[in-house]
Amino acid sequence: MCNPKTATTEYITEMEILAEVNKPEEKRPKRRLAPVFKPYDNRQSFAIFDVESLVPDDHVARVIDEMIETIPDDQLIAHYSGGGRSSYHPKMMLKIILYAYSQKEYSCRRIEKLTRESIPAMWLAAGQLPDYRTINEFRGVRMPKMIDDLFEAMVMELHHRGFIDFENYFLDGTKIEADANKYSFVFKKAVLGYEEKLKKRISETLQEIHEIAEAEGFEMGSLPEGDPSVEELMETVSRLEGQEEILTDKIEKETDTAVRKGIRKKRSVIRKKLKSVRDDFIPRKEKYAAHLEVCGEDRNSYSKTDPDATFMRMKEDHMKNGQLKPGYNIQMATENQFVLFYSVHQRPTDTRCLIPHMEAYRETALPMPKRIVADAGYGSEENYLYLLGEEDREAVADFLIPYNTYLKEQSRSYKKNAYNAKNWAYHEEDDLFVCPNGRKVRFKKYMKKKNASGFVQDFKIYECEDCSDCPLKALCTKAKGNRQVHWNSIYEELKAKARKALDDETLKQIYALRKVEVETVFGNLKGNLAFRRFHLRGLDKVHLEFGILALAHNFLKVAGILRMPSAKHIQ
Repeated sequence: MCNPKTATTEYITEMEILAEVNKPEEKRPKRRLAPVFKPYDNRQSFAIFDVESLVPDDHVARVIDEMIETIPDDQLIAHYSGGGRSSYHPKMMLKIILYAYSQKEYSCRRIEKLTRESIPAMWLAAGQLPDYRTINEFRGVRMPKMIDDLFEAMVMELHHRGFIDFENYFLDGTKIEADANKYSFVFKKAVLGYEEKLKKRISETLQEIHEIAEAEGFEMGSLPEGDPSVEELMETVSRLEGQEEILTDKIEKETDTAVRKGIRKKRSVIRKKLKSVRDDFIPRKEKYAAHLEVCGEDRNSYSKTDPDATFMRMKEDHMKNGQLKPGYNIQMATENQFVLFYSVHQRPTDTRCLIPHMEAYRETALPMPKRIVADAGYGSEENYLYLLGEEDREAVADFLIPYNTYLKEQSRSYKKNAYNAKNWAYHEEDDLFVCPNGRKVRFKKYMKKKNASGFVQDFKIYECEDCSDCPLKALCTKAKGNRQVHWNSIYEELKAKARKALDDETLKQIYALRKVEVETVFGNLKGNLAFRRFHLRGLDKVHLEFGILALAHNFLKVAGILRMPSAKHIQ
């Protein structure tokens, strides 16, 4: 046993400091974790037992499904004849077409693709797969017969559900380009010019034929004069052909060379006139008549690709040259940004579309709105009288429609213009105005004017007693004679009624909604739904296509309302 107090040579009293104490601690590497993914294998078999559960409750497909189901089956089946192979149900076809239009798909091939790839479309089609030919046949053949009744039923359903109350009828128009070549134009004015030149040539040719017949002793009978019809020209051709045959027989029988040469010369003249009448005049006369028949009295042009389309000036003018394009004028009425009614017109201006639009509306079973609201493009005397009721007609509805100078009359410069006859003093007892120079402008005569639609306006013509030495004449009128005032008493009275309604504060707020109502819908159709050009041709099919688009807009509007937090109570 060792004594601890006994020191040995190996014993060291200093404590040895370990080297590890002064060394810095080494950082341990972090543990690397392997990435984790959810199981994925698209090769495994899986099945969707309930496709409907994948469609949200506020989806537009559900709105379309519910609204179409409200239509009685008898109303749609009436358009089918019995027998034959089983057809796809019309409700199913309507649903997938309306849903496709709400998704900016307007081609039948794209609609077919939608039923194979889109879950809402699969649910609406119940798994059935109609091909594009079937879809095209249903849209182009069967739907034109049912679109008016379908649209009317859907608008009434919106009315029953409280989305529409037929209080205000906001009307406006827009032009949409037709599915036609923009360079295949026929203008009525040019055709009339060509026709006039043709008439002149025909008259000159017939006169030459008459002179030749008298000089040579040909028996041509009585030739037509002036502007002959196609039948009269055909009769002239028959006579020329008969004379040609007579000359040909003479050539064959004649043996003298000099005589035969003279007869050939006469026959050559007859053949030349015959060719002009038969191969030039008659075809051109028939062509011009066909062009004018297509244009009719109301139109000034049409497209050869789509004869129902009229060339109009569009807002979308990319070349900035005012180019005319074939299109249609769509008149549409809205309320709460729902499309109430629409009509398709071939006239470029809105003024002459109001009456046919309202006449088409009155033929439906939709209730007449209390008030019609439109812009100054509809403010004509003819339209005002129509809405108020003419003679034995009943009044259509109240209206908020300014005339074309309404805004201008609100300006200070208009009210202070001393040379404007409306600012002159009027003496009712003597029926005269007093001009700025103090001279009397007396009544002279009555005059009637007929506008393009055939409407006759009555004017009272007033004329100043003497403007010859008036120092203000250069500022008052550009006429060489005395200053005249054309005064339409009926129109002035109607304008006063329109002005009184528009000056009312409550009605003024309603009129201010017009820009929000109609323009918003046009913006959604042309912008969001990218519908700037029709895809079908002909007036009936264009009417059909816009009807489908308007229904799709209404259903999208309902779906948008259902998504709002404040609409949770709406079923």
